[in-house]
Amino acid sequence: MRIGIPKEIKNHEYRVGLTPAAVKELVQNGHEVFVEGNAGSGVGFYNEDYLAAGAAILETPEAVFDVAELIVKVKEPQAIERARLKPHHTLFTYLHLAPDVPQTNDLINSGATCIAYETVTDVHGRLPLLAPMSEVAGRMSIQAGARCLEKSMAGRGMLLGGVPGVEPAKVVIIGAGVVGQNATAMAVGMGAEVVVLDRSVDALRRLDAQYGNRVRTVYSTFQSIEQHVSSADLVIGGVLLPGAAAPKLITRELVGKMKPGSVIVDVAIDQGGCAETSVATTHAEPTFIVDEVVHYCVANMPGAVARTSTLALNNATLPYVLQIANKGPRKALEDNPHLLEGLNVCKGVVTCESVALAQNLTYKPAAQMLTEI
Repeated sequence: MRIGIPKEIKNHEYRVGLTPAAVKELVQNGHEVFVEGNAGSGVGFYNEDYLAAGAAILETPEAVFDVAELIVKVKEPQAIERARLKPHHTLFTYLHLAPDVPQTNDLINSGATCIAYETVTDVHGRLPLLAPMSEVAGRMSIQAGARCLEKSMAGRGMLLGGVPGVEPAKVVIIGAGVVGQNATAMAVGMGAEVVVLDRSVDALRRLDAQYGNRVRTVYSTFQSIEQHVSSADLVIGGVLLPGAAAPKLITRELVGKMKPGSVIVDVAIDQGGCAETSVATTHAEPTFIVDEVVHYCVANMPGAVARTSTLALNNATLPYVLQIANKGPRKALEDNPHLLEGLNVCKGVVTCESVALAQNLTYKPAAQMLTEI
């Protein structure tokens, strides 16, 4: 199969779809890999590294799309990239379609087969291709939040862990999934007062067993969210409904009740955000202020630590890339029901029910579209 790796063009996005090591695996399996020039230079993988791995270097993204059957990316294709997609293409990347109507429409119109990392599952119902970036984003959320609490960032001027004789900041983490678990580890390590809210008692029980009285675990209700968010110095939004728009758990009214200079880091912004006041930002301009509350809503947080993120992502995605390349997309999807869960758009039809519901679109189960590939 001919596999294309275009350079990412989203604002301050330096990750790359495949590392040279992953390329070598594909070449050893008899595939051809075409990499846009300097696609990996932002994370220290240079053209010569890809050439040594057996890839061909192409000078333009148009050339990559023209020659490739399978396009492997990191972030959702931007409008100019979506215009290059054709019906014979299989796109494998993060999509986060539920809040993104223009992208959904463009993918439908392209006729391409579009598989989203974030809805691929495993035998335990987990999201193995989302997990590594959720781990990175969860850890980064505390790092970013601590920075935003500084006075130069319009924050309260608080040190997250305090000092002897001065109380630490209160960190409220909404969601005890992968993001929440990793945010908790970082917040506890930095000495903050940590409260975690979730509706899974089992998830709360695991955190309680791990951290004991260093973390307060609270069952999530509208009342408990209001109580703890209004008194928080830093709020981490780590809520996920696979493939669907994030629920708006932090209302506009509640933001108005928060302390001046407090911070919201909305990790759920890829799926629309869990605060009503959240709007996607970039690494170039990561924050904005509503009612004296600092909002950090960068939609590609892991891009800031692009080398770590690229390596972690490739560890997770390479087995699936090999399946698609070795078997072809139709056979790979037929053989692996967990990969099939990742099929979001196929030949002009939405095949992810949560995306269809979010945008009021016609939906057809993915399994029924396999004969069209």
